[in-house]
Amino acid sequence: MDGQIADILAGKRRKHLLAGMAVAAAIAVSVLLLLGMGAMELGMAKTMGILWGKLTGNRALLETYRPNEIAVVWNIRLPRILCALFVGMGLAAGGTIFQSLLRNPLADPYTLGVSTGAAFGVSLVIYLGLAYGVQIPAVPSAFLFAFLTLAIVILIAQKGGGMLSSSLIISGIIVSSIFSSGISFLKMLSGENVSAIVFWLMGSFSANTWTDVWTVVPMVLAGCILAFWFADDLNVLTMGDETALSLGVPVKRTRLFYLILGSCMTAACVAVSGVIGFVGLVVPHILRFWITSDNRVLLPLSALTGGLLLLLADSATRVFSTGEIPVGVLTTLLGGPFFIFVYLRHSNGRG
Repeated sequence: MDGQIADILAGKRRKHLLAGMAVAAAIAVSVLLLLGMGAMELGMAKTMGILWGKLTGNRALLETYRPNEIAVVWNIRLPRILCALFVGMGLAAGGTIFQSLLRNPLADPYTLGVSTGAAFGVSLVIYLGLAYGVQIPAVPSAFLFAFLTLAIVILIAQKGGGMLSSSLIISGIIVSSIFSSGISFLKMLSGENVSAIVFWLMGSFSANTWTDVWTVVPMVLAGCILAFWFADDLNVLTMGDETALSLGVPVKRTRLFYLILGSCMTAACVAVSGVIGFVGLVVPHILRFWITSDNRVLLPLSALTGGLLLLLADSATRVFSTGEIPVGVLTTLLGGPFFIFVYLRHSNGRG
């Protein structure tokens, strides 16, 4: 019997490892292919040569390519691709954290209102810049309002029913509604310049630069590593507070740690891309049904799959559309119906 159980577990581990390697390989191939696709068509050999020349500082190799080809690959497409990849990773990992933490399969990085708070912070920066010429960095503002939102949500939850999942969700809905109204008020004040805020809120990577890459990549990588490192505690939390306490897990401290971690990743993603929905909701939900609910596997696999999904979605808006379609619009249009299909299929009418 023990040998059979060991064989089953070994088979599952191989399955999970193969799934992760397949998604990682798909990401690598997609990046190389998509770097050469667009208004200026470049072959894979040329894009790989430019990348190798830039990464190694080989000036002799770079001189064999035209300056505009190097600029398109290195300064325009690569930052956009990396931002799409890591924002997708951050949103999917954040969705996994919040779904496990709140024990709610419909939770995502936007459930607690953190993303709405971060979006309000960036919208405020855009409005001040348009109306008064005040130049304030968007990233610090996004983090400031994200943490302000989290602090208010925790305070309301503690005053209401304690740090329970239901209390946090209700508090998040309340605070999110307040900041959503604030965004609407800023759009009204913007008058003719409202398009700048509206386009940013739709979610887009069209204007991303290397500055945005250095903003989102370290935060998402650090967040994913820390989340994976303490995934065992997150697994225990999904069994309930009493069970977690009996197993020696500090529930309040662990929950606060993951709330801050998920909020940091969400704030970084919102700051560089705007509001992009359904990635953090659909990806962990599907993988939890089809592969595993073990966060030691689900967290890295969700991050990789979310990154690949958003990378392909953004590249579709860039390559196959005549105009610049905000990727947030595409993810919502495709993710909403697909999630309804998956939910109804697995619920079998049980709700």
